[in-house]
This record gives sequence, structure tokens and C-alpha cells, in this order.
Amino acid sequence: MESPTCPPDFRCPISMELMRDPVTISTGVTYERENIEKWFFTYKRTTCPTTMQQVVSLDATPNHTLKRLILAWLSSSSHHPPASAPQLPSPERHQEMLSLLKTIESSPFKVTALKKLKAMIGTDDETKSFFIGSKGVEIVVQILTQILSDGSDFSSFRAGEEALGVIHLLSLSSSDQQYKDIFDIISKAEPVKSLVAMLQRGSAEARLHSVIIIHKMLKRHKYHKIPLQDHPWTDLDLFKSMLELASDEILTKASSRALDALIEILSFSKGSRVRAIEVGAVCILIELLPESNRARSEKILVLLKLLSEGANGRSALVEHGLGIAVVSKKLLHVSAAATKLGVKILWQVCISHPTEQALEEMLAYGVVKKLAALLHMDGWSSTKDRVVRMFKLHGNTWKRYPCFPRELKDYLGVS
Repeated sequence: MESPTCPPDFRCPISMELMRDPVTISTGVTYERENIEKWFFTYKRTTCPTTMQQVVSLDATPNHTLKRLILAWLSSSSHHPPASAPQLPSPERHQEMLSLLKTIESSPFKVTALKKLKAMIGTDDETKSFFIGSKGVEIVVQILTQILSDGSDFSSFRAGEEALGVIHLLSLSSSDQQYKDIFDIISKAEPVKSLVAMLQRGSAEARLHSVIIIHKMLKRHKYHKIPLQDHPWTDLDLFKSMLELASDEILTKASSRALDALIEILSFSKGSRVRAIEVGAVCILIELLPESNRARSEKILVLLKLLSEGANGRSALVEHGLGIAVVSKKLLHVSAAATKLGVKILWQVCISHPTEQALEEMLAYGVVKKLAALLHMDGWSSTKDRVVRMFKLHGNTWKRYPCFPRELKDYLGVS
């Protein structure tokens, strides 16, 4: 089993998991072979995932030295767990932190100082509290937002990624006033735009940190009923970036968080759903659904349910060609929650967009047959009630086709 204290250099920058077959590409960065080959050849990318620089060659060279180090670490760590690094007494740590913050503010070489700061903050809550009280959040957020004006400068962007890593270490779920103040700082327009920029152009780790922070912030907005209208949260670039990340088959953790964040955004208002539909959310989600596992399927169905509550969303679902088919595939085959969500989506189509094409597809792709099976389940539920109402609405249309279950006529009162 991989140790939680695995050295960072032993982890693949894409998956953040321990490397087994490390290879180095032309930019000098090392990755797990399977992950970087998928990046190059499956996703047709020609950039380094960590630095976002163009690569001069797609060749990958085995890093035998690193592999030997990893194997040696695996061999020794099971018998000799690494000792914790010694900590400086609090006054010395505080003084060192103030010195680092001063360096970050004044020096053009910020990355090293930010890395040291990140290592210090990860030690204990008292150090985090001192960092916050020393205006540390304001300083690192300022570094993060500089990528908006110096986005093409590699050193500025790397500093922004390290600053993002510092913010990620803070306990953003805490209810303490200090942490509420952090939310007030990073919820402003410029920091949110910077998070979106990181989603678009950041390294694999930076994208994961961005989406985790965004998800936590959205949950807080929802809990405190803070409106999102006229705010970067509803910007088209955010939806594009979230959907792209949700489609990523390599960054599975970030992809799952992106779906969670989209659910939070779309739950807020109809306006956010309209914007998501504008950037093709329905089409993307339909194409992701067929090969998704249980948890991922349920999240995608929640999103499709929210989008299908509007006329444009229902229209996009029906007109896609595979919309009804992929929803039908998940009925009775994934989970009770997925079936319930699927019925809600189909119910929206039946009551608000019952085109001849849609009703024919519900027969052709087995929806009607599965709905009939739901009628024979014991007990009563809102799902079963919707099924009965769908048959009463459209049974006379469906009964004209040979595949309509004849035994349902008397049960439903369809003449």
C-alpha cells in the first residue's frame, strides 16, 4: 500500500499517485508513462502538463534513477517509517514566516519562498492561524491575481500556482471568523477569475486545487444564500473550463469535483443553467454518461435533470439523438437514485417536450418497457406516480406500436 508520506517527487504530476514506470519528456519533467502517453496520444496534447510549455518531441525517456529511488523507498518505508521533520519553536517559525511573506511581496523570485511557506503552513493549525493573522492570505491572493495581467510570463504563472497551493492548505470548511474572512477575500471578482484561469491553463495539481477551492466556495455561497448573478461564477469561461475538466479521464479526482461544483452552480438559478446550455453542457454530459460508473452517472443525471427543467435544456436533450437512449440505459441498471433521476428527466420531456420524435425514441430505446417494469415494483412512490402519469399522457400514442405492453391497457385505463 502506498504510504501517505510518499515524497512529492515520487508522485506523477498528472495523477498525483506514486509512479511505477517514470519517464521524462523533453521539458525535463517526469511522469508515469501511462498518464503522459494518454495525454499525448489520446488527448492529442502537445504541451507539458506541468509547465504548459510546447514540447519539442513526444518521446519519453525512462527515468531509471528515479525508479530505483522509488523502489528503494518502497522497500525501506514498510520497515522504517520516515520520521517527522523537526519543527522550530513557535517564535522562530513566526519570524521565519514573516520573513518569507516579506520576500514574497518584494522579491521577483517568489516560487521558492512560496514553497517554503506552503511547507510551514502544512504543519499545524497554530501556524495557519498566525499566517492568516499576518495578512498572509491577502499577500498570496495578490500573487494569484497577478496571472491575469502577467499570464504569458511563465515565472508569474508558476508563482500563482504555488500561491494557489497555499490557499488550498487552509481549512476552508471551518466556521471560524478567520476563515470566513478568507472566503470574503477569495470570492471577489479578480481571485475568482484567477481560479478560472488556473482551470484553463494550470498544471494538473493546480487544476485540482482550483476546482476544490471553487467547490467549497460555492457550497458556502449556497449555505449563506449569497446570490451569484452578475459575478464571475456565472461567466461562460467558468462553465467551459468546468465541463472540460469534468470530461478529463486522467484527472479523475478533479473531474469528480468539477461535476460537484457544476451541481452547486446550476442549483442556484435558471440563469446559470442557460449559460451552461450555451456552452454545450447537455451535449457534453450526454456523451460522458454511457461509460460512467455509478457515482459519476448519478452526478451527471443530477445535472441533466437540472438542465432539463428549462425549455432549452429539454430541447437539447431530445435533439441530440442519443439523449433519451443514454438516459434509458441507466434506468434499472445503476442504482435506485439513478433510476429516480432518469424518470424525472423523462417526465420533463413527456410533459413539456413530447414531440413525435421523442415519444418514438422512448419506445425504440426501451424506455417504455423499463417504465412498465417500474409499475410492477412493490409499494408506491413519487417515481411510480410519474410513470403512471406518463403512460396516461402518452399511452394512446405508444399503444399504436407493436412493442407497447398490451397488459398495461386495463391497468392504466388506456383505451
